[in-house]
Amino acid sequence: MKLTKTLITGLCLAGSAPAFAASLACTDNSAAALDTADLTVTGIEFVANSETFGIEHCHITGATHAHTGVDGNDYAINFELRLPSQWNQRFVHQFNGGNDGSVVPAVGELKGGDESDTALRRGYAVVSSDAGHSGDANPEAGLAGGARFGFDPEARRDYGYSAVSKLDPLAKAMVERFYDDTIEYAYGVGGSNGGRHALVAATRMPEAFDGFLVGYPGLNLPRAAVQHAWDIQAFKAINGDVRTAYSRDDLTRVADGILAACDDLDGLEDGYIGDTDACQTAFNIESLQCDAAMAEGCLSAAQVAALKAIHAGPTNSQGVPLYSDWPWDSGIGSGDWRFWKLETPIPPWNNQPLIGVMGAASLAQLFTTPPTEVAGTPQALEQYLLDFDFDSDAPKIYATTERYSESAMDYMTPPDSENPMLTDFQAQGGKMVIFHGVSDPVFSVNDTTNWYQKLDANNNDQAEDFARYYRVPGMPHGAGGPTVDDFDFFTALVDWVEQDNAPEDIIASVMPGNEEAVARLGDVERKLCPYPQVARYQGGRASSAASFACQE
Repeated sequence: MKLTKTLITGLCLAGSAPAFAASLACTDNSAAALDTADLTVTGIEFVANSETFGIEHCHITGATHAHTGVDGNDYAINFELRLPSQWNQRFVHQFNGGNDGSVVPAVGELKGGDESDTALRRGYAVVSSDAGHSGDANPEAGLAGGARFGFDPEARRDYGYSAVSKLDPLAKAMVERFYDDTIEYAYGVGGSNGGRHALVAATRMPEAFDGFLVGYPGLNLPRAAVQHAWDIQAFKAINGDVRTAYSRDDLTRVADGILAACDDLDGLEDGYIGDTDACQTAFNIESLQCDAAMAEGCLSAAQVAALKAIHAGPTNSQGVPLYSDWPWDSGIGSGDWRFWKLETPIPPWNNQPLIGVMGAASLAQLFTTPPTEVAGTPQALEQYLLDFDFDSDAPKIYATTERYSESAMDYMTPPDSENPMLTDFQAQGGKMVIFHGVSDPVFSVNDTTNWYQKLDANNNDQAEDFARYYRVPGMPHGAGGPTVDDFDFFTALVDWVEQDNAPEDIIASVMPGNEEAVARLGDVERKLCPYPQVARYQGGRASSAASFACQE
């Protein structure tokens, strides 16, 4: 049954679940009412209050913009919408991470260490999608299957930016029809690739959102994928096995060496490096290299050379940078850093790191043009990275063909990423909070810092009027690691958008379940300061955030 928007808006069906302040019922009868020419509702159910979701709500699933790809596969933007019974007239578009490819529950994770703190629990309507493709559509491709959609130009485009622009207005219309009320404020929230989605949306569709929470964004994701090949080649050269290039003790030794050089630069020796920039000149990786008199408790010359190379970032044979450099930080010893860069406990991956599996498949099939089909075995994926040529292959992230008219850099990055302005977003009153872990092993915090510095310069050093940027020392790729990871940037964003209270320092503490942080820091609070400020110790109780002040 297809109904016009006018008719749908006027519908008011009986039988809704108790306490649901909505014009449509959360029953099968409403599915036909929400189904339109633009989308198909595939399911609707009432979800009672539970420990999982923490709030009673209506769960709707659907699909939109179906097409058959040039590769012969069927594609659609599959989504789910969760509508709380006590709605606060606000909406969150949840931008997901990785290669997308699945409909992650639309709970609106707010990217702090407390995963139970969600937008849905706070009364927001939340939408989530698979970004236009299924990661399980090509099982015959093995570990390369999740990126095989890169052979269809429209699926590439949907993944890069258009799934958000296609779904967002439809999802908002469904919310407003369901409640027969208007959305007062709309937010976009995401981390990693989801953070990239947010930055892209702020440029391509600035009028659609009042605020963005941007976590550890893959701003230049195709360039970061080139770094994967650079890393694997550097690690492989040490002893022929990426997984054992560094033991856990080796990386703990590096982290301890960085702490020894940098821990007290913020005024307090406490296991937490507050002054990231000063640390870069204070620490020298060569101080950890073995000499003739010291054969144990140190790094080999090959290990030191590899760490220097990956922190400097990839270059071609002429020395031209292909991505970004990386900061030295104590989170290099974290389990997350190892999981991404060196080794996982996943047997089907042959214990290869995430960059050597998902990273290789994406670089081959998504982020270079034309795409290169790779076999889905750990060995084949690693070999692709080992064979990657930084002179002839790296330029393919900018390449186009007749079939693939947009390069990976075109469809994956904000159109103004090289010279960010966000003029339209700023003009319509939008606000943005960005945060990034200094020890992120996937996307360099230096790349995000460089982007923010350009944004600031392009706005007469007044970017802070609409965008605030925070670095989290010790944090790897998302909350966790040996740092304070229990923080709430979202409340600060909402307060800025709706009350015009610009955020200053954000208080962060250690999540009780974060064993790495508990072991190093104990029960502490710290201030996260808006860039370029640094939290410096002023005296007083070392465990208290009140003992620190944000200073430039």
